[in-house]
Amino acid sequence: MKTVYHKADSRGHADHGWLNSYHTFSFANYQNPERTHFGVLRVLNDDTVSQGMGFGTHPHRDMEIISIPLEGDLEHKDSMGTTAVIKKGEIQVMSAGTGVMHSEYNKNKDEAVKFLQIWVFPKEMGVEPRYDQKSIKEGEKINGFQQILSPSKNDDGVWIHQDAWFNLANFTKGNGKNYIFNKKGNGVYAFVLKGSAKVGDRILNERDGLGIWDTQSFNIEAIGDTEILLMEVPMELPSYLK
Repeated sequence: MKTVYHKADSRGHADHGWLNSYHTFSFANYQNPERTHFGVLRVLNDDTVSQGMGFGTHPHRDMEIISIPLEGDLEHKDSMGTTAVIKKGEIQVMSAGTGVMHSEYNKNKDEAVKFLQIWVFPKEMGVEPRYDQKSIKEGEKINGFQQILSPSKNDDGVWIHQDAWFNLANFTKGNGKNYIFNKKGNGVYAFVLKGSAKVGDRILNERDGLGIWDTQSFNIEAIGDTEILLMEVPMELPSYLK
């Protein structure tokens, strides 16, 4: 088993007033050559958007973009004609593909929005842009793994153009489970949303991250009531990036 540990306070940080963002991997003005990606996981931003503020219309292409609200509501608009609001208990995916314009705003006047912005390199370039969002039925599987993303249109959660599986792991104190990889050659990046747990041989606290690869499985044991996002992704970059 190989691992890479990212302590919460080692992340990049940008405070723009309306946006407070922590970057696990290099992003915008935070550039760390040792933290550019984990396999095909390119961006993991922990964002807080102030009341009435947001990201103006901007372009994306050839990226799978996933948003997971942690608090509050976020309005999404894009050039495909989509207008939608995502909130805690839901997951949103946008395949940028050949190109898409979109904006994201916190329309609430009395509370900030907190959400994870995640980018994954797709298997191939030039796919048709698409949008989807689904309820992730928060807390449905206590002391287990709740799949919220996969490569399959017919599987639980949303799907993306990559051999990736995301799970939410909710454990009460003292409970745990063994995670078994879905595909050989994949790694898992574990990101603690709340609480603390022993993941593999490492103790992780809130907003700590741990990448794990070159193994078939690893164990999670909750030290307190804990919620962890597990992002299983291919470790080998697609051929168009080599």
